[in-house]
Amino acid sequence: MRILGIETSCDETGIAIYDSSSNKILSENIFSQASSHAQYGGVVPELASRDHISKLLPLISLTFHQAKVKPRQIDAIAYTAGPGLRGPLLTGAALANSLSRGWGKPCIGINHMEAHLLVNLLEKPSPDFPFLTLLISGGHCLLVKTIEIGKYELLGQSRDDAVGEAFDKVAKLLGLNYPGGPEIERIAKKGDPRHFDLPQPMVKEDNLDFSFSGLKTAVYYLVKKRKKLDMNFKSNIAASFQYAVSETLINKCNKAIEENYLNKLVIGGGVASNAYLKKRFKENIPNVELFYPRQERCTDNGAMVAIAGFYRLSKGKNIDKIDIKPKWSLSEI
Repeated sequence: MRILGIETSCDETGIAIYDSSSNKILSENIFSQASSHAQYGGVVPELASRDHISKLLPLISLTFHQAKVKPRQIDAIAYTAGPGLRGPLLTGAALANSLSRGWGKPCIGINHMEAHLLVNLLEKPSPDFPFLTLLISGGHCLLVKTIEIGKYELLGQSRDDAVGEAFDKVAKLLGLNYPGGPEIERIAKKGDPRHFDLPQPMVKEDNLDFSFSGLKTAVYYLVKKRKKLDMNFKSNIAASFQYAVSETLINKCNKAIEENYLNKLVIGGGVASNAYLKKRFKENIPNVELFYPRQERCTDNGAMVAIAGFYRLSKGKNIDKIDIKPKWSLSEI
């Protein structure tokens, strides 16, 4: 089965064609709008929607050309239906359903977080079920017990800011560019992770939820007291912030692994591309197999939507109307 995957949940336009017989992506392309939104310090939904509209068809044509596949040779179309920004989601859904009707192919809306979770099945080696999944991105921070495809138990989530959102907000406080994650990681290399004793919210609480707003606020007050934000100060803040985030994530993952008797941890989402966090996970989550998608598939992409579409369609799921769910939880699948 060959699946066309379309991703437009936020500010990346992702297109891919997945072939189930080889479990490979035949071709994939991603256009990032990050530079367009940098001047605003975050994603502007209307601008993102317009950019998706202008990029979708050219990227689809390019992807088919690179894969040496004709539209008649695909079996179905999968698109991100949510969660995400309403306007961007609608652009992908409208095009996917138009192509579905025009080509006479089935079409299915995919949960964005399930797609991040399943993209690791493209890697070698890939994890066997069951496993623990940590999904960390600009919009989410989730701990999920993945029992099998389509069967997920939400163990914990952020009660306020997502971890990627906290990265962006701290970067803005330090006068760094958007997106903040890569900027924080870059300058943190020259800083001392123990220079500032920043809080690690909720690590002592008897649950698996997260909170990052207090950590962000602690950085705000340190910055506010400072008359001049020199690079040494910024680097120490960035390093200390990354350390506090890593300690929080590691604490919750270890607790979830112990409580649920799991020995495999899958980490996905845009923040999973952070090399410092990867190093900390490897050093501080013992006796567990760690799995990550390749770097370009940590952020939003069409490959994850395509493979999730294959597994959903294999279970007999499909739709024939435009359907988006901006606040679609994994527990509602």
